[in-house]
Amino acid sequence: MIKLVMLHSVSAKMSSLLAQKNERSELIWKNVLISFVVKGGGILVGLLLVPITLDYVNPVKYGVWLTISSVVSWMTFFDVGMGNGLRNKLAHSLALKEYDEAKAYISTTYIVLLLISLGLFLIFNIVNPIINWNRLLNIPETVSEDIQVIILIVFSSFCIQFIVQIINVVLAAQQQPSKAALISFIGQLGVLLAIVVVQWFVTSSLTALVLVLTVVPVVVTVFASSYLYRTKLNSIAPSMGSVDFKYAKNLVNVGSLFFIIQIGALVLFQTNNMVIAQVLGPGAVTEFNVSYKLFSIVIMVFSIIVTPYWSAFTDAYAKEDFQWLESNLKLIRKIWLIISFTVVPVLCLLSKNLFSIWVGDSVSISWPLSISMAVYVIGFTGLMLNCYFLNGIGKVRVQFLLYLVVCILNIPLSVFLCKSHGVVGVVISNIIAFSIMTLILWIQSDKILRGKAFGIWNS
Repeated sequence: MIKLVMLHSVSAKMSSLLAQKNERSELIWKNVLISFVVKGGGILVGLLLVPITLDYVNPVKYGVWLTISSVVSWMTFFDVGMGNGLRNKLAHSLALKEYDEAKAYISTTYIVLLLISLGLFLIFNIVNPIINWNRLLNIPETVSEDIQVIILIVFSSFCIQFIVQIINVVLAAQQQPSKAALISFIGQLGVLLAIVVVQWFVTSSLTALVLVLTVVPVVVTVFASSYLYRTKLNSIAPSMGSVDFKYAKNLVNVGSLFFIIQIGALVLFQTNNMVIAQVLGPGAVTEFNVSYKLFSIVIMVFSIIVTPYWSAFTDAYAKEDFQWLESNLKLIRKIWLIISFTVVPVLCLLSKNLFSIWVGDSVSISWPLSISMAVYVIGFTGLMLNCYFLNGIGKVRVQFLLYLVVCILNIPLSVFLCKSHGVVGVVISNIIAFSIMTLILWIQSDKILRGKAFGIWNS
């Protein structure tokens, strides 16, 4: 009964917001609806990819790929916060219709990230030959392929993706994340088709798999960027004449705290695979990721709803529309409560059967792991909704301090709990971090909305 009342309340609130003909709200829900269709296709493709990939390479090789990709993806955090800085600055410029400034921010970001990417690539090529990746990543001797070559392929692709993914930030700042989701979906679909084709010509090769998984999304993003900048984004398309490094300073000033937050997120989310691989071996990495992939459907659904809000919050804050800020944050929280107490428990109860249908007997997922992953998802989405509000209005110092603490405590806690509770222990470590951070950021958000945020709470 309570759930029905909550659902009716949210439905009525959404109808009320849409009836107001608020351009910002209309754009948000238009993107939400389109994103549900596009990301629904992406979820389906992602689910199909797992059994197809496991059939092409065994779970151990798949775990090696997951570990390598999570390590190499760390380089995305070397943008020193410029991605999120660009998102906020660009959304602010567009809200005030300062298009020349918007063009300068975009152009300068491309050049700075290009220079960073080249520097990282040069450093990597110096250190790659002297690193024993097999020992560092605890790769078993049964994997006979050249890991240095595989990592070179992955790293090179990420260097390019590091630059071209700026189009996603630009689309997000324009409150059009559905277009970014479409680009991602086309890339996933391309990967799926490519793996099916590769299976016909190449026998179980981790190198071939890595080439497909890394190169195809980059090619799709390059073509999408070129098309959009020549058409709908032509007025703010990057150009060498618009590059001005004074804007880089502004982006770094805004993005410096975001950078530390990104590092904290890296420790919190991306080290799980490394910890599991070191303590339990690559096979357990596959167990963790298969479980996460199923429950991450909830995260994907919730992210579809909240993603347009980040830049919308920036827009509303720039225009001092505080009534809209309060009503929409309350709406998102109600949606989170409904998802947490309806969708997540049902998914947990059905998980055993869903895993059996999805991956068969190739990977075994225990009940404790499913239950802990369900709680993980509730904590993660609760953290997400408050972070998006605070990120949008630029109040991130409390997050910054919280992530500093997480950087220090999460890895040793994950290792300790992994040794005593296996894969479930790593999930429990993340849940503890989520719970503490969500509580504190929830309090901060409420203080800001009530006009009672002073000192660090308002910075």
